[in-house]
Order: sequence, then structure tokens, then C-alpha cells
Amino acid sequence: MKTAPVAFLRRSSPAAFWRRRLAPWRTRRLLEVHLLVLTSCAIVAAIALLGCYRQTQRGVEALSSREAPAVQGLAAARLAALRADWEVRVLVANHLVDVAGSGESYRSQLSAADQGLSRIADRTDQDLGTVNGLLATYGNSLDLGMSMDRDQQLMQQQKFDEATSLLTRKDVGLAPRLSSLQRIQMTHAEATASLGTWQRAGWWLAELALAALALTLFSALFVLRDRCGRDWNPYLLAAFVITVLLAVVPLMTTSSIESDLDGAIKGLRKITDMSQQRCCHATLPGTQRQVTETSEEVRRELDDGAWTDRVYRGTLIGGLLLIALPASGLVLRLDSDYWRRR
Repeated sequence: MKTAPVAFLRRSSPAAFWRRRLAPWRTRRLLEVHLLVLTSCAIVAAIALLGCYRQTQRGVEALSSREAPAVQGLAAARLAALRADWEVRVLVANHLVDVAGSGESYRSQLSAADQGLSRIADRTDQDLGTVNGLLATYGNSLDLGMSMDRDQQLMQQQKFDEATSLLTRKDVGLAPRLSSLQRIQMTHAEATASLGTWQRAGWWLAELALAALALTLFSALFVLRDRCGRDWNPYLLAAFVITVLLAVVPLMTTSSIESDLDGAIKGLRKITDMSQQRCCHATLPGTQRQVTETSEEVRRELDDGAWTDRVYRGTLIGGLLLIALPASGLVLRLDSDYWRRR
């Protein structure tokens, strides 16, 4: 009584279904087709994985070495230039212009702005010549105003007004130009950190190729056991384990990298907003400290991805094994059971 249900279950099982699907094929031809499909899927998956993962790494490197420092440097330079103007105003208001050493505070800010622009000169493709010229003229006006005696207050005030105009004049002043450069650089940073359409397509291609590879490995193992009476092929089993690892580890690593990049971009947006918001002179020192602290957080976010180089090397080795192991397992079996007998 129980034989009919058991027979029905056996006929409707996945193994029976796949056995019927493969029935028209000769065993040798079937193994050769599996060999071709496995090799093709492995090559496509390895190339797509390595290409997409390497592109992600390049994005991290570009953001940490070029884009992020440029955004941070422009923000720091703008705040330092504004701070220099504030320091001079404090000296004038307190009648400390003629006091020896009173100009060190604003000169240190000018120096910080100049050094910041010099450090990012080779990290951006934007032209900093006009900004550097404005900064030099601005600093010269402040120096001339500070060097005048008390009986030259009218000329002194004229120089300070000239410096303020150079700093804040709409669109063409030093601060507006730095703001414009910073917004452009921020756009570059966001584009560098984002996952492009082709890169997303590459990841989809890699994952689909790995899924096809895993199914083909299952099919090859089934054919070897069902038609050839062989035990589990160690080459194919090892290839299946590597397939699973390559489908999971690089994708999880990329997801972690994307999370770090998102955190870095949020930090850079915060830096941009803080440096460009209207703030009174009294809050400038605090804003500079916040920008410095946020810049350190961004740097730590990007440094966390240094271990991904090991994952890339592992992906490279795994991709090579993924191509070699299935081919070796099936070639050895075909050579032993079929090719030598022709």
C-alpha cells in the first residue's frame, strides 16, 4: 500500500526531475558542457568581482587622499581668513594696534589659510590662483593697516575697509570664492563616494554569475554520482565553498566600505555647512574647533577601510581557484573515463 506514494515521491523529487531533464544527453557531452559553463561563469564572476571591488577601493583612496582633504582645507582656509579679520577688529577696538606683538594672532590665521591652500593645491583640479592672489592682497591690506601710526587713523581705517571688502565682497571676494570652490569640491566628493550605475551592474553580474556557477556545480556533482558512480568530487566541493565565500565576503566588505563612505560624506557636509553658515565673530574659534574635530572623525572613518586590501587579495586568489578547481575536477574525470578511451 505504501509503495505507490513512495514511488510518486521519488518520481517527483528534484533529483528525478533533473535526471529526466538530462536524459537526452550523453554523459561525456554532458560533462563537457558542464566544464564549458563552469569555466565561463567562473571567468565572468572573477573579472566582475575584481573590477567592481577595485573600483570601490579606488573611490575610498580618492576620497581619503584628494577629495576629503580638499573640502577640509577650503573650509579651514575660509574660517581662518574670517578669523584674521576678527582678530584685527579686536585689536583696533581695544586700541592695541601699536602694542608690540599684537599682530601675531591675525598673522597666524593668515598663515594657516595660506598653508591650507598650499596643501590642497595638488589635491584638486580647481584653479586656486585667483584665491591665492586675493589672500595675498587681503593679508597685505591688513599688514599695511596694522603698520600705520595713530596719527594716520583715516588711512588705517581705509586699509581695513579695503581688506574687509576683499574678504566679503559678493561673488568676487575671498570668502565667497572659497565657498564656491568648497561647494564644487563637495560635489566631486559625493560623486567619488557614490556607487555608479556601471558598478552596480557589475555587482549584479558577478552575483548572478556566482549563482549560476553554484547551480552548475550542483548539477556536475549530481551527474558524476548518478551516471558515473563517483563519490563527491573534492575539486568541485572546494569550488562550491569558494563560490559561497566570494558571493558573500566581497559584497559584505563593499557594504561596510559604503557605510564608511556615507559617514565620511555626512562629516564633509557638516564641515561645509559649519564653515559657510553666518556666524558672529565670537563663535569663529568654536566653529574652527568643531571643523577640526569633524575632520578627524572623517579621517578615522576613511582609515577604517585599510583592511580591505586583504579582502582584495583574497578575492584575487579565490577567483583564480574558482577558475582552476572546477576545470581541473572535470578535466581529470573526462580524461580518465572518456577521452583516453577514444
